Amino acid sequence: MTLDDLTVLNLFDLQHTLLGQYLLGFRYPWEALESLGDAIRALFSSLSSDYEERSEGVFVHKSARVAPTAFLGAPCIIDAETEVRHCAFVRGSALVGEGCVVGNSVELKNAVLFDGVQVPHFNYVGDSILGYKSHLGAGAVTSNVKGDRSPVFIRVGEEKIPTGRKKVGAMLGDNVEVGCNSVLNPGTVVGRRSLVYPLSSLRGAYPADSIIKDGRTVVPRR
Repeated sequence: MTLDDLTVLNLFDLQHTLLGQYLLGFRYPWEALESLGDAIRALFSSLSSDYEERSEGVFVHKSARVAPTAFLGAPCIIDAETEVRHCAFVRGSALVGEGCVVGNSVELKNAVLFDGVQVPHFNYVGDSILGYKSHLGAGAVTSNVKGDRSPVFIRVGEEKIPTGRKKVGAMLGDNVEVGCNSVLNPGTVVGRRSLVYPLSSLRGAYPADSIIKDGRTVVPRR
């Protein structure tokens, strides 16, 4: 892999998020985390009448379905045809795209879910960006803080790229599939169309079109 593989344009189709123009302003996606809440607030004035302000700083498309037991914290946008299920906890600074599923007991914080993303069962997604139609299996989580609380690096082979942040979760390219009960350790980046086996522990950067069997064994996806 090269650093070019980790760029916003190589990981994501920016047509599939309301934050496409914002993300275009960054070379690497984790750079967008710092001011994500402000970027979401900046979208409020451009939203059409199809969005309702459910509470201050929380906008939900009229076609979205939000369970009465779900919590939506500001700033937050829930886009069209998305389902937010029982006991979901959206802590804020979250944009959830069209046709997504945010399932039972799922927690979102400082995160972007592109259109078609599914995090349907017991997932934690913090300080992370999940590309178009990516999917987390049941119990799969993004870990966003290192055990020693030191700044997060992105590992590309033997190279370590500083993020300047103590909280960075995972950057998943479009159409990435993550198996059940996997852990995406701080600073994980997975290229488009890759498949992660269940019970995997990932750290660092993984190329597009790969099968990642346990975090260490990586083979091309055919």
